[in-house]
Amino acid sequence: MSFFKFLGSKTFLYQIILAIIAIFLLIYLALHLLKSSTNHGEFTVVPDLSRKTFNQAKLLLDNAGLRAELVDSTNFNPNYPRFSVIEQNPAAGEKVKENRKIYLKINRSGYEKVTVPDLIQVTFRNATSIVKAVGLEIKEVEYVDNIGKDMVLGVKYEGKEIKAGTKIPKTSRIVLVCGNGKRN
Repeated sequence: MSFFKFLGSKTFLYQIILAIIAIFLLIYLALHLLKSSTNHGEFTVVPDLSRKTFNQAKLLLDNAGLRAELVDSTNFNPNYPRFSVIEQNPAAGEKVKENRKIYLKINRSGYEKVTVPDLIQVTFRNATSIVKAVGLEIKEVEYVDNIGKDMVLGVKYEGKEIKAGTKIPKTSRIVLVCGNGKRN
């Protein structure tokens, strides 16, 4: 029997039809199994967890069939209570599958501490840039009699003179003591 006669025989056609039916049956069963095992079309809405403590958020997520995962946060937001949720991923209102992890960022207890830079004998203009770069603010400038006009002679924080290297909270307001260009 030649190859081309075999391709036209009833046996070959019968086997091809059986193979096609088997493939379609396997595909149908695989899709049906995937649909049922992944809970296709079943969603849980993520609750709004902002301003809640971690324990309150965890309880809400447990009740919704979701899991809480704490992500280390280095941010402090003064508009939120201390140790409350300031950010969540996925966001509130999104539809997710059951048992999904919800990543939470918690508000710190306060601003991190920064090191006061060495500003002595630096011009006021340069000192302003340096102070802003480290995350501090200039509350005011005090002028004293000194020949170096607008030269920083000292730094004060909460009424006390502080030295370079001192750690104070970020966004603190400091006072720069500068020369006014006059001799004593």
